[in-house]
Order: sequence, then structure tokens, then C-alpha cells
Amino acid sequence: MAKRKKNQKKSDETLVDIVEVRDQAQSFMDKNRNLVFGILVGAVVIFGGIFAYNNFVVKPKAQEAAGQMMQAQIQFDRDSFALALTNPGGGKSGFLDIIDNYGGTNAGNLALYYAGVCYLNLGQYEAAIDYLKDYSPSGEITPVMKNGAMGDAYSELNDFGNAMTYYNKAVGAGNNEVLTAYYLKKVGLLNERNGDFAAAKEAFQRIKDEFPSSPYGRDIDKYLARVAAKS
Repeated sequence: MAKRKKNQKKSDETLVDIVEVRDQAQSFMDKNRNLVFGILVGAVVIFGGIFAYNNFVVKPKAQEAAGQMMQAQIQFDRDSFALALTNPGGGKSGFLDIIDNYGGTNAGNLALYYAGVCYLNLGQYEAAIDYLKDYSPSGEITPVMKNGAMGDAYSELNDFGNAMTYYNKAVGAGNNEVLTAYYLKKVGLLNERNGDFAAAKEAFQRIKDEFPSSPYGRDIDKYLARVAAKS
């Protein structure tokens, strides 16, 4: 906020200013009473409407969406990806219906990620990319998972340029001992495949230095030795 400059006046001049401002404000109120009252009422209606919408529409819809998605998540955990997408059973919605019917809720957003991974596992890589792109991650874990899954989809399409882009995004999106190390290894392997052994060594060395206790750090020396032999 900008600092207000103090007006250094004599006390009688200050009093005159205050009175003039008060009178001007009162005159405005007298002439525009209906307008001001209408604005205040409108503000109350708007804020009341927002409160009512959040409490009586958004929250119940979000709770309903979460309840609908539970069966699809169960099928997902069973690797029944086709059923999870469209017909999880129990009269519940699949991820695709959750996306269509509960857009704007957390469940609707999360269903985009689930749908993308389902399509990835079903070998429909373009569809996987479409759904994953629309998913809005948050926190430190889900951005890594989204970008990593997109990297996998592009890799399966032999689009190794985009695969590398998203694997690097996954690495840069968090600092998780398991996930970050996992995608660092993919960065290293893809660079090795592309013949960039210096970049591959750099990725493998990061695993050794930063994540030595991870599942991917325990045998990283053999990957370092392999790229060193190719350099």
C-alpha cells in the first residue's frame, strides 16, 4: 500500500476540511440513497449466493463425486482398467462419467489422471496424453506422477523428444526419494539410448549422490560403469 502523506495544516483548516468532506458525503447519500441501497443489497445477494452455492451445491456435489468414484478406484487397483473407465460395477460411475458429470470437483479432476493412466496401460497412448494434459496436479507428488506418465506415453509412441521433456519435468517437479530417482533413471536410460552418454552419466550420478538409499540407487554403479565404458 502506498504511504499516505500527512497534510500539515493548522487545526482550524483541518476541521474545515473534515466538515466539508462530511457534508459532501451526506449530500451524496441524500441524492443517491436508492442507488447506494441497491448496491449494498446487490452485494449481499452476490456474497450470499456464493456462500449458498459453495455450501449447498459445490460441497454436496464434491461428496457425491467422491462416493461415485470409489468403485472405479477399486477396479483401478485391480488393474481392471477398462472396467474402471466405463463400468466399475455396483451402480457406480467409471472415470469417464465422473469427468463428464463432476467437472470442477476434486474427484472430477483426479479422474482425469486415473483415466490417463488407464489408457496408458491399455495401450491407447494418444488418449492417455489427452486426459493427462487436462489433469491439474498439486502438491509435490502428483506433478511428478502426471509428467512421468506423460513421458511414458510419449515414449511408447516413440516420440522420444517429448518423452525426455516430460521425464525432465517429472524430475524437476519434486524431490521424492522414490519417484524422482525413478524418473532420473528413465532420463539416464533415454539419454543412453540416444547416445548422449555424458547426460546419461549425469542423471545416474544424481541418483548415486542424492538418492543412494532408493531402490534405484542400490545398483546405480553398474549403470555408471556402463555409460563410462561407452564414453
